[in-house]
Amino acid sequence: MTGLHRQCIGTVWPGSLGSLGGHCAMRLVFTGGLDCNGNTTWTTIHGGPGHILFPSPWVIRRNCVLPATETKWSETFRQARMEELLPNGVVRCHLSPRNCTLKEGQHGFCGVRANRNGRLVTLNYGKSVHATEETIETEAVNHFSPGERILSMGNIGCMLNCAYCHNWKTSQAKYVSDKDVHYYTPEQVVDIALQHNIRMLSWTYNDPVVWHEFVRETAKLAREKGLMNLYKSAFYITPEAIDELLPYMDIFSISLKAIDEEYYRKITTGRLQPVLDAIKHVYKSGVHLEVSNLMITDLSDDEASARKLAEWMLKETDSTVPLHYVRFHPDYRMRDSVRTPIPRLLRAREIAIEMGVEHVYLGNVYDTPFSNTFCNGCGGLLVDRYGLNAKLAGLDARGHCSKCGKDAHIKMRGTPLSASSADSLPTDAELSRKSFQWHGDVRSLHVQVQNPAANTLAIYVRRMLAEGQATPWRLVTLRPQESFRFIVAQNLPNELGCEVAMPPVIQSNLHEVFDRAHFPTVAIEEVGVQQVDVTPLPSFR
Repeated sequence: MTGLHRQCIGTVWPGSLGSLGGHCAMRLVFTGGLDCNGNTTWTTIHGGPGHILFPSPWVIRRNCVLPATETKWSETFRQARMEELLPNGVVRCHLSPRNCTLKEGQHGFCGVRANRNGRLVTLNYGKSVHATEETIETEAVNHFSPGERILSMGNIGCMLNCAYCHNWKTSQAKYVSDKDVHYYTPEQVVDIALQHNIRMLSWTYNDPVVWHEFVRETAKLAREKGLMNLYKSAFYITPEAIDELLPYMDIFSISLKAIDEEYYRKITTGRLQPVLDAIKHVYKSGVHLEVSNLMITDLSDDEASARKLAEWMLKETDSTVPLHYVRFHPDYRMRDSVRTPIPRLLRAREIAIEMGVEHVYLGNVYDTPFSNTFCNGCGGLLVDRYGLNAKLAGLDARGHCSKCGKDAHIKMRGTPLSASSADSLPTDAELSRKSFQWHGDVRSLHVQVQNPAANTLAIYVRRMLAEGQATPWRLVTLRPQESFRFIVAQNLPNELGCEVAMPPVIQSNLHEVFDRAHFPTVAIEEVGVQQVDVTPLPSFR
């Protein structure tokens, strides 16, 4: 079967949604391929737990459903949760504190929730940027299974519109390009993680709040399969939506922009109090919590801002909740600035420590000891971090100092699974190579590879060191038709860059990463290596 023309498979939506003009409600589960850009058509379709609405005609391809002409991410939708039905076909969305009230055809502030035929629908179910392997430290999480590899999933839309957004190309729905959208089912996301020995899903990038239905269903399935879930968010969310997430989340990493109502109103287009209430909600639940603060140059990087944040944390949570002060890079509508001066970040950390916060870290900063975890008892090194990488140095299995026994408030989940490695390349294989050198503050790279062949293939990645030295090769196995993306971040002070070796048939792109939680949408092969390390492409116009 290569096309569907007004043909229903599975269960039609009840009521009015099942009779939408020009649409067909279908229930599908896909197995096999991992990339929406693959050209192999599906041969097996069977019923499953998710309902999605598709306009026709459609072509079914590996890992995605594509229209017979051109994919338009905004044309497909499914019923949303957090819905209130009002008279005259009006609906109200209770996912974010905006509580958007929508007439027929209207979209919410987020751009991905709408009123269709008098019902609240979500336009981004299963629609994602490319699934990407990273590390838990990427998400400003230092006190839960250090060094854990994660599968990062980001989507489309946002309940805020921060003037400095690092992911504006996907967080603001009107700027989303269809070429950047990949399509996944919950089963496929879990399968990717299991295939690559990844134990944790991370809901991240633009913001998972607006991806509520897909996050909730996939996180539930992940739990059933023995995986963990991490929720990285600015957390502009209602209490009832939080309650739907709590049973499935192991970690909340929350970005608290400032303790300033005017800042939230002018810079983020949101309100402060709902975020504070949401953080307290999670804290009281007992789920692991860490809080980060992006310090914007000359806007929120002063001592008073750092003090207000630490004061609120100590009053409303407790001294053991980790706090991350994070360096900003100019982006989106705030490009006429500079990266946060490091001395201001250092001073913010000093203030929080002096006030009694026990675990305070700096983010997006290299070559300082303040991404490490030290024992607050004997001063010993517990976790050695460089960039987005971590190595256990003095922790026991309980998360205590192995020297003096003091509790470091780190939740351990056994030994993180490591990637496969090889000391040398196979001598009987023809391999092509790509390399990249770290420059300035660009110390990370996304490697995206696709195997178009009918057989399993392997690619190899190593780090290039000073004086002609190199690390062993990391081995990444790709199934037939599989597309995979993963991060390589500088791991050692004497590391110069990285090298990728692969069979010539492998299709590949390299993407410069500007700081953690930034998802690049343009490849080096398209625009070349950038000569600056301040603002990534594309530039907002």
